[in-house]
Amino acid sequence: MGNHGSCCRCTSKADRTNRENDYKVADGELSLKDENSANLQHISDRERNEDDDQDPSLHPTTSTMFLTRSQTIDSSRIRDGGHHIVNIDKKHRHQAINHVSSTGSLQKYSSCSTIFIDDSTVSQPNLKSTIKCVALAIYFHIKNRESELRLLDIFDERLHPLTRDSVTDDYDRHDPEHKHIYKFLRTLFNAAQLTAECAIVTLVYLERLLTYAEIDICPANWKRIVLGAVLLASKVWDDQAVWNVDYCQILKDITVEDMNELERKFLEMLQFNINVPSSVYAKYYFDLRSLADAHDLTFPSEPLSKERAQKLEAMSRISEDKFKDIVKATLKRSASLDGIVPRRSAAILS
Repeated sequence: MGNHGSCCRCTSKADRTNRENDYKVADGELSLKDENSANLQHISDRERNEDDDQDPSLHPTTSTMFLTRSQTIDSSRIRDGGHHIVNIDKKHRHQAINHVSSTGSLQKYSSCSTIFIDDSTVSQPNLKSTIKCVALAIYFHIKNRESELRLLDIFDERLHPLTRDSVTDDYDRHDPEHKHIYKFLRTLFNAAQLTAECAIVTLVYLERLLTYAEIDICPANWKRIVLGAVLLASKVWDDQAVWNVDYCQILKDITVEDMNELERKFLEMLQFNINVPSSVYAKYYFDLRSLADAHDLTFPSEPLSKERAQKLEAMSRISEDKFKDIVKATLKRSASLDGIVPRRSAAILS
């Protein structure tokens, strides 16, 4: 009680005033007067690069490169003051997806007796349709590439062939068709049993590589760039990753040492940045859906069965119950007049 040697020290008003003067308030935030402390940045600000805002593989609002390139119109197709652009573009679009049957696919509409639903969602995309869209995105990357950018040796198919067949002299002059890119991707995904989500991450890594390494994808390097992106995406995304030696079983003529070197160089060019935010993943998924709609690639629609309807109804009830619990917990913590429905009293007519 009367001990003056207490560990608690009561400061005077003058001491508190002098201590408060050591700080200054600027723009609503408390900062030290010390010049050295004022120049320190937060760790998140130091790690973030200003160029990330322009990188579509990192920033969720930046338009994807493949969607931008798919909308590029070749100047040689503009004739007669642009009056025939639409017809030529339709012809070009048909050539881009020439693996599709010439009969086309009929548009399905729901009726009173049958309801068609699209099973492809952002969390569970349709595998076949997603691979087709990714192949089409790569096709537009190659067709509308920038010829000024350099070609790296690690991706050059002449220096690092994937097969024992000799590479032709004009291997870097002819653009691959969409069906050839789709067949290459489908072979990798079917043999390695990869998921549709892995295909989307593959496209994210591919565009990140083009941005970081300042290269472009072309007929001479597209197979090895796609292979490196698939290899890395399968290890990052899937829990049971495919080993490099397993890809040697798919591509018979490639060695494990070549696969290891390809993976190592790919990671170095990405600056070991393999993070894919959920917002970026969702952006790429919906941009692929937009690309599919613009080029007549339809996602399969299946009729709603009785069992599927019961599952959807059960999931809806579970979500509704969770929402009700959240609302009840919120009202218990703080009740607002906005959420209270006024009780109406009976009017008395005289």
